[in-house]
Amino acid sequence: MRRFVQAFTSDMMSSALSEALAASLTASPARYNIGKRRPAAVIAARDDALRVEDFDWGLVPAWSPQPETRYTTVTARLSRAPRSRIFKRPWDTRRCVVPMNGYYKWDRSAEVPQPYFIQAQDGSALFAAGLWEHWRRDQPELLSFAILTHPNPAIPAPLVPDGPIFMPATAIAPWIAGPKHAEAFLTGMPQPALETYPVSRRIRSPDVDDYTLLEPVTPLADDDRAWLDAAFDDDEELDDEA
Repeated sequence: MRRFVQAFTSDMMSSALSEALAASLTASPARYNIGKRRPAAVIAARDDALRVEDFDWGLVPAWSPQPETRYTTVTARLSRAPRSRIFKRPWDTRRCVVPMNGYYKWDRSAEVPQPYFIQAQDGSALFAAGLWEHWRRDQPELLSFAILTHPNPAIPAPLVPDGPIFMPATAIAPWIAGPKHAEAFLTGMPQPALETYPVSRRIRSPDVDDYTLLEPVTPLADDDRAWLDAAFDDDEELDDEA
């Protein structure tokens, strides 16, 4: 998982979500190609209340000398995060939820890798478990986050069944407050029914950000392949274990 979408309308919001949070999410800017080091709307406890704020994707630990890392921290494996040097403090004290319409995932088993868009079958907003951190050595401060990932059999073939851990709106507050057995809380979380369809490889460009990225395409279309070959000479955005 290296890109996801936030473009909310009121009818996507669960009735279990507070009016304030739902209103904040629907008022957030539409973003169709959120990548690393880009802002995204995140639900977190700030000033003793749940709020929606823009955090940067890619967690930077508070102890880092610079507002960046040499590691990929956009995702964190649930099985490793509680004991990770980078993620242990956020795991213990700074949990968040990342709302999304869905996310892009690459099928690397094809002759030419093909991206797909994964979303809830009912079209509702998805709420992914995450961790956040506050970095402040100089101005400006940096609020950043990572999305927790885990094996998920709800992800349809041909994609690898591994991705974000989703939760119902009723679990948002308990997760952020800190359940007693947090790992078991997430491991046992029922996952929503998901669906997927192929989309354009234009998602690889961080400068492309519009609703047309969500339009279905025919896999391995010649014009799309030509665009890919002309535009890219590396596979950075194919590094997609989740």
